[in-house]
Amino acid sequence: MDGYAVLFDIGNTNIKVGLCRGESLAVSYVLPSDERQTGDSLGLTLLDIIRHHGLSPQAVEDCIGSSVAPPVCAQVRAACERYLGRPLLLTPEDMPIPLENRYPLKHEVGADRLVGAFAARRLFPEAASLISVDFGTATTFDCVQGNAYLGGLIGPGVLSSASALAARTAKLPRISLEVESSELKPACSTVTSLNHGFVFGFAAMAEGLTARLRRCLPEPVLVVGTGGLVRTLAKVTDCFDVVRPDLLLDGLLLLLAERKKAASPGTTNWRQTDLPQRSGL
Repeated sequence: MDGYAVLFDIGNTNIKVGLCRGESLAVSYVLPSDERQTGDSLGLTLLDIIRHHGLSPQAVEDCIGSSVAPPVCAQVRAACERYLGRPLLLTPEDMPIPLENRYPLKHEVGADRLVGAFAARRLFPEAASLISVDFGTATTFDCVQGNAYLGGLIGPGVLSSASALAARTAKLPRISLEVESSELKPACSTVTSLNHGFVFGFAAMAEGLTARLRRCLPEPVLVVGTGGLVRTLAKVTDCFDVVRPDLLLDGLLLLLAERKKAASPGTTNWRQTDLPQRSGL
């Protein structure tokens, strides 16, 4: 991978954009998902990002993404084609994910969940089982055993819950979702009460659900925390063994690297069985 790649995690709330060269993520940005924007407005923003790093559009070799928001995905596709001169390759449509999907109805699993699970498995092959906890528009818990994606849980998201509460309670102030201490104490103001309720509340949800999921999985189990707010939550809980805020972008980059390796002369296409086999930590 000699040229640059632009990675897209296209969600219902945000578009996370990663810029990388080689096999490591250099930098990432977060843009709003807005169905009212156009491919042109998004394309011009991408050009600004690329030029900010002293690059030209011609330096971009690949555009790859994962999407759970089809209207926004169409905007990203148009932006890549017109302003970067590259097609947007999506997973799993254009790049299959080499995990055994245990869902009876395969299409029900969001691409973002599968890519995150794949990234966790690739990055931590020594773990018998993995739980990926992603704090996005929803909070998702995804379980991997060996080379199989088992499924998981979907709960409310931190920001979407805060927005819903604010929309129905006119007198409640906006909150920052920040805490000054890792110790939970009764709060003496509305703002602090809200901040602590959300941060410690979602941390407690992560603790409780990961503890229960561990009982279903062979040990050793590795819990990976990801998503925009994971660093804040990791300050008040020790339920995460690893914190990787850009786990999905890492997964896209790994998929791209394997795609290029498979396309190189003298190599064969990777298969599900090429994944690392289970071993103890």
